[in-house]
Amino acid sequence: MTNYLTAIQEAIAEEMAANRDLIVMGEDIGILGGAFGVTTGLQETFGKERVIDMPISEGAIAGVAVGMALNDKSVCAEFQFIDFISTGFDQIVNMMATYHYRTAGEVALNITMRGPAGGYGGGALYHSQMNEAWFANSPGIKIVVPSTPYDAKGLTKAALRDPNPVLIYEIKELYRSKSIEEVLPTEDFIVPLGKAAIRREGKDITLVTYGQNVYHCLEVAEKLAADGYEAEVIDLRTLVPLDEETIVESVKKTNRVLVVNEAPKTCGFAGEVVARINELCFEHLDAPALRVTRLDTPVPWVKPLELFVLPSVEKIHAAALKICKF
Repeated sequence: MTNYLTAIQEAIAEEMAANRDLIVMGEDIGILGGAFGVTTGLQETFGKERVIDMPISEGAIAGVAVGMALNDKSVCAEFQFIDFISTGFDQIVNMMATYHYRTAGEVALNITMRGPAGGYGGGALYHSQMNEAWFANSPGIKIVVPSTPYDAKGLTKAALRDPNPVLIYEIKELYRSKSIEEVLPTEDFIVPLGKAAIRREGKDITLVTYGQNVYHCLEVAEKLAADGYEAEVIDLRTLVPLDEETIVESVKKTNRVLVVNEAPKTCGFAGEVVARINELCFEHLDAPALRVTRLDTPVPWVKPLELFVLPSVEKIHAAALKICKF
């Protein structure tokens, strides 16, 4: 059985073995193996020239990644907590994301950025964010959020092979979750970027989500079944590019939809998905498309307060019932 963290570790190690130009860099990723141990053993196996400890500067990590990629290296850059990727923002959105466009497609930057993200673990405001909307608003960066070990490995491998920048939000509360461990294929595989997964089939309402909330929505689907409603649960897996086809086909079947994410409500990615559903499925909706998100506040450290501001099974269930009964 393989957990979420080990799946990512295997993906990086296998891709490094297959691609001698792949460099891994980040804070304390060498001997320490990273804050959560994702890169444990990589420096011992591949050496200090390919597994590089960087100073505590996300701006430097992003900038050096761009420089290396311009010199024909493939780069896997770890951000110790995805919250602090903000200090590398200029290098990412103004340099990395635009290079392919600025060179009329002549230059591609094979850079994968990855790091632990999300709440529910008592990490407080600096270690609990989901800031994916910042980068979804910056054309040129693909965005990935795996929710299972299979997807964590397959999407990471796909990102490392992609010629252009990919940002992976690794859900740290899933890193060592025993309840989601899986037996993974022994042969090489990838999960294509831009393709959502249907985690549960249903006919009465579609729940669209990703990351930690996939499991909340699956639990809500069980509750809705007891209420007499069959929910379809879509795990987006990739936010950019968004798999509109899977969403539209599901909404055509269920005619009702709820979007769930744990980023703040205002300008969050859930709002983008709701807007697209209104544009693409307006005539198929029997009820308004709604969303359940984090409250527009930093994530508190105190556990009851943290759970109060983040999406919960209870909040999602109540919103889904409201839509079903509309």
